[in-house]
Amino acid sequence: MTKFYMKWKMNPMTVPENPGERVNYWLALLEGVKAQLKSGQLLDWGITCDSNEGYCFAESDETSLHATVVTWLPYIQFDIKPVIGVDDVIANVKKAAAAGKK
Repeated sequence: MTKFYMKWKMNPMTVPENPGERVNYWLALLEGVKAQLKSGQLLDWGITCDSNEGYCFAESDETSLHATVVTWLPYIQFDIKPVIGVDDVIANVKKAAAAGKK
């Protein structure tokens, strides 16, 4: 499975102007986050202090990740990139260095 870094941003057009409705909106979104963390769909989640954007990580295949992401539309906009860990990067750098010596 691939690990994905997901930078997300709130869609301001979906946030209610009424303070009471906005609280309910936020709590519903956050309960959805907690449910996806508990189920393993998301590995980690965080939000910036201005509450406009944040990040999450998922380990998944593309089809399953799409199923996770589509539940947040149109409320959240995503920029998603696959990532690799430090051990894989070290191995790649060593392979490139060895190939350069030939």
